Amino acid sequence: MNRHFVPGSIRPDDGIAKGDILLNVDNISLAFGGVKAITDISFDVCKGEIRAIIGPNGAGKTSMLNVINGFYHPQKGTITFRGKQRSSMKPYEAVGQGIARTFQNVALFSGMSTLDNIMAGRSVLMHRGLLWQLIWHGPALAEEIVHRRRVEEIIDFLEIQHIRRVPVGRLPYGLQKRVELGRALAMEPSLLLLDEPMAGMNLEEKEDMSRFILDVNQQFGTTIALIEHDMGVVMDLSDRVVVLDYGKKIADGPPEEVRNNQDVIDAYLGVPH
Repeated sequence: MNRHFVPGSIRPDDGIAKGDILLNVDNISLAFGGVKAITDISFDVCKGEIRAIIGPNGAGKTSMLNVINGFYHPQKGTITFRGKQRSSMKPYEAVGQGIARTFQNVALFSGMSTLDNIMAGRSVLMHRGLLWQLIWHGPALAEEIVHRRRVEEIIDFLEIQHIRRVPVGRLPYGLQKRVELGRALAMEPSLLLLDEPMAGMNLEEKEDMSRFILDVNQQFGTTIALIEHDMGVVMDLSDRVVVLDYGKKIADGPPEEVRNNQDVIDAYLGVPH
């Protein structure tokens, strides 16, 4: 595997040491009309860890990610990211602060190539104005060359050189998920949110994706929060696990402790007493 790609090299250091709190979710509540999606949930994500969020369907997991990246605005509570507290923000502001995500259902530009989809993730790091981009000369051209080089490094890292020019709509689902991961990595996030990265994959594809997630975290120190239903993956990858059920937190701790928690067993794992 290519080791030249190093996520986060453009963004400034936030001064937070590994193991310290990068993201703090404090008493978040979210409702749609009379339906409570999230009720008074608190947890944190430490820099450099893989933090899993699990629970049955409808537990509020994706809603929680949508609050973190600014897509939903909670009625109560605050989120502190990289030392800055907020009650709500817009998704583009979250991206600007260094939060990137993938989606439960693949959200790519199906008619564009793998390379162009990943290049789209670099747009948040481009600084030349529209006039320079139209001229596509001088500083704008130099900037594009730098970003294209980074995209090629990501393509090598994810071992998808053979599909770099293929429209993603023609790719099998497992490769589409890998391209979406590449686009998120192209943003060079401080926090990477993965919404069911293994969904719909066969065993071999899950093994590959698990390897890439571990490499991004262990080799480059990228902090990851992920939603995942495959408990084998959760136990193997995560440092800590928070469990939601009907929009409430029912457990939080190391994987083995959570797996043996009777409330989690009753609500989600379905293992007999």
